[in-house]
Amino acid sequence: MDPFDAGASGLLKQPKSVWATAGASVVAFMGIGLVDPILPSIARGLDATASQVSLLFTSHFLITAVAMLVTGFVSSRIGGRRTLLLGLAFVVVFAGLAGTSGSVGELVGFRAGWGLGNALFVSTALAVIVGAANPVGAARSASGKGGGGRRAGGSAAAILLYESALGVGMACGPLLGALLGDAGWRYPFFGTAFLMAVGFLCITVFLKEQPKPAHKTSLLDPVRALGHAGLASAAVSAFFYNYTFFTVLAFTPFVLDMSPYRSGAVFFAWGVLLAVFSVIVAPRLQKRFGSLKALGGSLVLLAADVLTLGYGSHTTAVVCTILSGAFIGVNNTVYTELALGVSDAPRPVASAGYNFVRWFAAAAAPYFAPKIEEWADIHMPFAVAAVTAVAGAVVVVVRRKALTLPQALDSARAGGTPTAQDLEPKHAAEDGVTVFAN
Repeated sequence: MDPFDAGASGLLKQPKSVWATAGASVVAFMGIGLVDPILPSIARGLDATASQVSLLFTSHFLITAVAMLVTGFVSSRIGGRRTLLLGLAFVVVFAGLAGTSGSVGELVGFRAGWGLGNALFVSTALAVIVGAANPVGAARSASGKGGGGRRAGGSAAAILLYESALGVGMACGPLLGALLGDAGWRYPFFGTAFLMAVGFLCITVFLKEQPKPAHKTSLLDPVRALGHAGLASAAVSAFFYNYTFFTVLAFTPFVLDMSPYRSGAVFFAWGVLLAVFSVIVAPRLQKRFGSLKALGGSLVLLAADVLTLGYGSHTTAVVCTILSGAFIGVNNTVYTELALGVSDAPRPVASAGYNFVRWFAAAAAPYFAPKIEEWADIHMPFAVAAVTAVAGAVVVVVRRKALTLPQALDSARAGGTPTAQDLEPKHAAEDGVTVFAN
């Protein structure tokens, strides 16, 4: 059965703890694109350049990348619920402080603290949602007795709910930024702090502590996991792709040069496409073409779209910005499954190692794109972004054998014929776990 159809039937039949965590996840993902439509307003309000304001993304995601080595260490010791609350507390404090910033330097620093909170929360949220939807399986897994086979009960729908929360958050973040930012660039930060405080209260009331993992995660486990050729290949390819992704997210608002409302509407449409293609379209493309072909083709199409965005008219740039959401949605889903299915490392550890690599590109792109414009012209950042998207596709093609499941290779060595299911990682909606921030 199609994973979307399998989970959709139970989407609304979730306990309050799942809804509370999913609702807070929406706000957490909103924070990623919240500043998009108000970047020009922030630049004017703080008398800053485009490259200085883009550091809001750089500081946020640089800390996020480093925090990937910490999240598993923390959650395996204090538990998922306390980790979520700790992350939410960080976001509430630093988002509120960001709204009081008197200089771009202060704002960049507060966004870094926000990034730590977001990493702690989002990297733990899915495991908590699955555990809350399937408490028996979670307890057996934590005790080391295994959860075994398919997820029971409402876990399939819980995963779909999390993916939907991601899409809704990415879509609504720019819209909220535009609506509140029209009154002043500080208000979106205060609004986020308020919403996250509500999420903190909901999780405190509705979510019970879940069993801790049987084995504690060390700080170096994610780095060791990258010794696996398949996981390393997925991480390197995703690194190149993320550079393209965040060039679009962080630099395009300066190219469009629109009012907060119009810029927010553009990125809302972008986010809607991202959500639809991530949750609905990507699994169907994978079923028809296979994960690696779907990913390679989507990366090449993203490169063409970004190149057209950079060298086309203003109207063309608007259309291509929105259209990029479709390719980004497909890429996010497939990379998620590759990272979790390609190695034999525990999924939280594999996820942490993978994200540790790829989020450095999310930190680099917002910094280098304005610099490249200063060194060359406004078109060149998009040319570079197109090249990095193609580089990601090249890694997928060159390392395709490493990016297949180990059991498929074992089947081939034994003289059997690997099936399509063997050769492709299972869909995230069939696997029970996904990767932070798609």
